[in-house]
Amino acid sequence: MADTEYAIVHEKSPAGGRYVIDLAPGLEAEMTYRQAADGPMVIDHTGVPPQFEGRGIALQLVKAAIADAREKGFKIKPVCPYVVVQFRRHPDWADLLAQA
Repeated sequence: MADTEYAIVHEKSPAGGRYVIDLAPGLEAEMTYRQAADGPMVIDHTGVPPQFEGRGIALQLVKAAIADAREKGFKIKPVCPYVVVQFRRHPDWADLLAQA
């Protein structure tokens, strides 16, 4: 679990976006997604620099997307293997899982 709560920036574009945490100069953690209008958020990548792994940083990025999905009423389709595993570990997120 993370010892530190990091500031997460949500960058959006018309076709998707990313959640990003600046960790150190030139180092960032990110989770990218695609999202069409009125469609699910398709999370396709999560990455954390090796020297920052094991601190729960990627989970913080996923939780930010979960919070946005609850607030804004959209579903999530995890494609990134890490996010797939997190959905399995958090059955309380099942209502946000987009059906295939």
